[in-house]
Amino acid sequence: MTPTAPSPLSRALDAIVIGAGQAGPSLAARLAQEGGMKVALIEREHLGGTCVNNGCMPTKTLVASARAAHVARQAAHWGVRVEGTVSVDMKAVKARKDAVVNQSVENLTRWLGGIANLRLIRGHARFVGMREVEVNGERLSAPRVFLNVGGRPVLPNWPGLDAVPVLTNTSVMELESLPEHLVVAGGSYIGLEFAQIYRRFGARVTVLEVAERIIAREDPEVSREVQALLEGEGVVFHLGVRDVRASGEAGAIELAFHTAGGDQRVTGTHLLAAVGRRPNTDDLGLEHTGLAADARGLVAVDDELRTPVEGIWALGDVNGRGAFTHTSYNDHEIVAAKLLDGAARSTRERVPAYALFVDPPLARFGASEVELRAAGRPFLVGRLPMARVGRARERGETAGFMKVLVDPQTERLLGAALLGIEADEVVHELLLALHAGLSYRQVQRLVHIHPTVSELLPTLFSTLAPPTQEPAP
Repeated sequence: MTPTAPSPLSRALDAIVIGAGQAGPSLAARLAQEGGMKVALIEREHLGGTCVNNGCMPTKTLVASARAAHVARQAAHWGVRVEGTVSVDMKAVKARKDAVVNQSVENLTRWLGGIANLRLIRGHARFVGMREVEVNGERLSAPRVFLNVGGRPVLPNWPGLDAVPVLTNTSVMELESLPEHLVVAGGSYIGLEFAQIYRRFGARVTVLEVAERIIAREDPEVSREVQALLEGEGVVFHLGVRDVRASGEAGAIELAFHTAGGDQRVTGTHLLAAVGRRPNTDDLGLEHTGLAADARGLVAVDDELRTPVEGIWALGDVNGRGAFTHTSYNDHEIVAAKLLDGAARSTRERVPAYALFVDPPLARFGASEVELRAAGRPFLVGRLPMARVGRARERGETAGFMKVLVDPQTERLLGAALLGIEADEVVHELLLALHAGLSYRQVQRLVHIHPTVSELLPTLFSTLAPPTQEPAP
C-alpha cells in the first residue's frame, strides 16, 4: 500500500489560534487588525465556546425564565394576584434560550467574517509538529500558536452509570419537557444553578454531593446559607455521599448510595452530572510539540500565559489560571498587550473573582475566612445580613448577607462574600477598591445613593472586628 504523502503547508501565517471561545476570536481579530498579521482561527464546533453556546448565556437565560415563574407563583407576597395555576412552557423556554444564543453566534460569525487577514477554519486542529497543525487534511504553520480549546463536562465514576442515560450541562438545556424528578450529581456551582432553575420550573429536584457540605470551597456559613435558600424552595440534599451505584432506565433511574445516615436510595426520571469539567487537551497532539498536559488536562504557563515551548501560549480553561469567561477574556488582553503594545501585563494583576448565579446570587473575590485562618494571617471581619438593606426589604428579598475581610495593618480588602440581591453588581465596587489599592475607609467615606444595595457597604465596614471564634463546620 502506497503511503499518503503529507499535505503541503499553506501560505505563510503569522499566527494560529486554536479554539474560538472567549479569548480566541478577540485575540485573532486584534492580531489581524492591529498587528497586521495573517491569522488562522480554527474552531471544530461552536463559535463563542462554552459561554455563548452552553454556559453563561443560555444558563442565565434559563435563570431569568425560572425567576419569572418563581415571582409569578409568589406574586401574593407583593400584593399581586395571579389567577389560576402558573405553568411553564418548556418548549417556549428553550426557544427563547436558543434565540439568545443564536443571535450571539450570528453576530460573532458576521464580525469575524469581515476582518481582513483573518481566515476562519471549521474543523479539528491537531499538532503534527512544533508549531504546525493539521486541520481538514491541510497543514498550517506559524511562529505563534495560541490554544483556547475550552473544556467539557466529566462524568462521575459510578458503577452502572454507563448503562443509564445521563445529562450534562449541555444536554440538559435541550430538554423540551419538564423532568418529573431531576437528580443532580454535584452540589457545586453548575449543579446548584440547574437545581434551582428546574425546581422553579416545577420539577422535583434532589442533589447528591460527595463533600460534607455544598460549594465546599466557600466558607461554611456561605454553604449553609445557600443550602437553606434552596431547601426553602424545595430542593432536597444528600451530603457526604459515598459508594454510589446507578441502575434503571430512562424515566426510572435509581441511585443507591451511602451517607452518614445509612444506606439511601433515590429514583429520578432524569440524572444530571455536574461534577466538574476537563480541558480539551487530550486530542491536540501535544506530544508533537514537547508540551504535556498534567493529570487534570492543564497546560503549564507563566504569568504571561506562555507555555514552556517557545511560540505557544495557552489561554482560558486549559491553563489553570481561572476557568471563567472573564478570566479567559482577560487572558487575551494580557497576550495582546504584550505582543501589540509591548506592555508588561500579567495574571499577577488579576484579583480572583467569580459568582454563583443562584437567585439571589453569590459574589466572591479574594481569600475566604477559612483560607486566612489556615495561613495564620491576621484579619478583620465585617458581616451584616441583607435584611439591613432597605432595597432588599422593599423588594421583599432579604435572604443572604454581606461579609468583608480586611488587613488590619494596610486597611486593604483581602476578600469578600456577598450573597443577596444585586450582589453580583455590588461586588465590583469592592473589586475596584482592591485593584486600586484603596483603604476600606475610602469606600466607607464615599456617599452612596439611597436607596441601593451598595449603600450598606459603609455600615458593613463599621462592623469590622477581629474574628472571635473558628467558623462553624
